[in-house]
Amino acid sequence: MDLVIFEENKPFVLEGLRDGEFDYIESASEVFEADFFRFIKARAYLDQLAETYPTPRKKEEVPFWFYVASNLSMRLHGVHAFDAFPMVVRCGGMLQAFGPKAGRKVVHPETNETTVVCEGFNQKNHYDRETPCDPDYLRKVAKDTDSGALMEWFNRDVVGVFRQHRAFDKEGLFIGDGSYLFVPDNPNYEGSVKMRFDEHNHPVTLEQYNRMTEAQKSRCQWKRCYKMVTLLHTNRKREFFVFVAVKVISGKVHESPVLYELVKQFVQAVGPGVIKRLILDRGFIDGEAISLCKKQYGIDVLIPIRSNMELYTDAMALFREPEVHWVECREPKEEEKEEPVRPKPKVILKREKKRQKKLQELKEQQPPPPPEKILVKTEAASIGEFRSWSSCTVPLSVVANREHYADGHTEIWFLIDTQEVQDPRQPRQQYHLRPSTEERYRQLKCFSDLTHFTSRAFSMVVNQVIFIMLAYDLLQIYLLSQGRKELNQKTLPRIRQQLLPSDNYIIVYWQNYYGLFSPFELIGFVVMLGEEARKKIAAKCRRIGRELNGLMQNPRPP
Repeated sequence: MDLVIFEENKPFVLEGLRDGEFDYIESASEVFEADFFRFIKARAYLDQLAETYPTPRKKEEVPFWFYVASNLSMRLHGVHAFDAFPMVVRCGGMLQAFGPKAGRKVVHPETNETTVVCEGFNQKNHYDRETPCDPDYLRKVAKDTDSGALMEWFNRDVVGVFRQHRAFDKEGLFIGDGSYLFVPDNPNYEGSVKMRFDEHNHPVTLEQYNRMTEAQKSRCQWKRCYKMVTLLHTNRKREFFVFVAVKVISGKVHESPVLYELVKQFVQAVGPGVIKRLILDRGFIDGEAISLCKKQYGIDVLIPIRSNMELYTDAMALFREPEVHWVECREPKEEEKEEPVRPKPKVILKREKKRQKKLQELKEQQPPPPPEKILVKTEAASIGEFRSWSSCTVPLSVVANREHYADGHTEIWFLIDTQEVQDPRQPRQQYHLRPSTEERYRQLKCFSDLTHFTSRAFSMVVNQVIFIMLAYDLLQIYLLSQGRKELNQKTLPRIRQQLLPSDNYIIVYWQNYYGLFSPFELIGFVVMLGEEARKKIAAKCRRIGRELNGLMQNPRPP
């Protein structure tokens, strides 16, 4: 069975209703997910992603675009156990997006439970289908898909689809980073390792541990983990965040060579010129790799340097010279974000006002921070044509950031830039985009259950990570297309809250199109129709109602 995507065309549906014509009608209490699927299906995202998916199946009994859509739907609902797929189908938006041919809500004749009946994609079932495909099929495909091939698919084919749809900003800002994925202390998690971490979840080597005080040692813990290395695309205004590469590795593997390999893979997939600026933290210091990015790929790298490097010592000496020109840095104020026009009840507004007042009172009661913690002023300066880093064969600009504190002391830290620096404030502002990556990690871990793995098989771990990332990316692209870029910084629950309709809606289908109506709008339209049209609509509604209660011919036993 080939499912048909229904496109929104309300005027066309209204023309059909004027003659008493329509194909199907159903209620909808949620339109966010349905609109999302209509968007990615109509723009061929689903078909293109399915075309290159590394399927482990020789025979395609279920279209792979539907397999991809089912995985995406589960991730949008924060569900990762495939046993929950029937629930996701019932409460999600796939049926609304793909129309009644994908499935219809019916009442079970024995239990009186409202469920879903589907034609399915083959004739293997002895009972009426309650999902378009079996949850066990989804689980087996996910488990049998090679983890390496799946990550390569995301890093090569998925980003190729994004490139076709012009998902990459001309500014070309990309951020590389790594993060630990902690799992329960069970050695059956394939590929996981057990490591010692401090109270801030930073790994602690044996040498570092031996230098610690007893108090510091007591705060260390052994944890089992994986490591995830990613490449994130954004812009200066942080209007979107799109993951373009991801690699799940052992926690003990160093992330630096993995990240530069992801950069190479990305350039091979989409061509040179897309990444113009690569922002990294000091964990990715590698002179040869930075030189390669500049010479071979035309990518300018911005990265801080370590205090134990000779380059740091040289820079410190030069920036102490009196002729160095320092400019004061003022952090740009965050733009006020437009909130969707959705008035809040007076009781909520009153409660929020009371809460803000209480927070202000508590803030005023807090003792002021010590002078050594109060930042008074920040300055920046730059010097170009640094060539004292032997492993880096391209000229560097060094940006010094000098921070003045209320007690009189100053602190200096350095950024190196393979790009010629005209204004030292600009690289500093760009580097401050890097915490955005950490915030994305936090959101995915807290609100999308990134680390709540339902299986200990490595292939299933990778499947969960990849499809969470893919769902996140496509949602970002969808929100941009809808003019809702202000939501791209929000958490998934907040996005759903903002996009859910305030009222129930009725969907009317007619010739592969649909119209979305409020109950009052539809009733008001129908009562103004001629008698013949009203009779035809009434007769068809009665017939659909009878089908709803009697469509299941061979129901699955309760």
